[in-house]
Amino acid sequence: QKQFVESGGALVQPGGSLTLSCAASGPNFGNYAVGWFRQAPGKERELLAAISRRLGNKYYEDAVKGRSTISRYNSNNTVYLQLNNLKPEDTAVYYCAGASRAYSIYVPISSDEFDVWGQGTQVTVSS
Repeated sequence: QKQFVESGGALVQPGGSLTLSCAASGPNFGNYAVGWFRQAPGKERELLAAISRRLGNKYYEDAVKGRSTISRYNSNNTVYLQLNNLKPEDTAVYYCAGASRAYSIYVPISSDEFDVWGQGTQVTVSS
């Protein structure tokens, strides 16, 4: 059973930066496209960024475009999300998820396309 585990969540001051990690267990990590989502209290879960299985095709949601970077290293089964210029409205639980059925260079952008989910890591942006 493939598992994804997030880490790196923290309390950060506005304007600060953070790098979240998503580590996958088991073989064949390269067979998964990976996305980062977040869910704030009282709000729906939203996709922030996603990366394809191969070629590193990426998607960024408007709320984080220009201040975030998603990257993956299949050699160590990890995907990272770097967030810069953090704002209080970035406060949420951040999740990573894998899409096992995505075509190799395709970037899934619907939560329905992701079939393996992590437990989440809390990011709080406050002074």
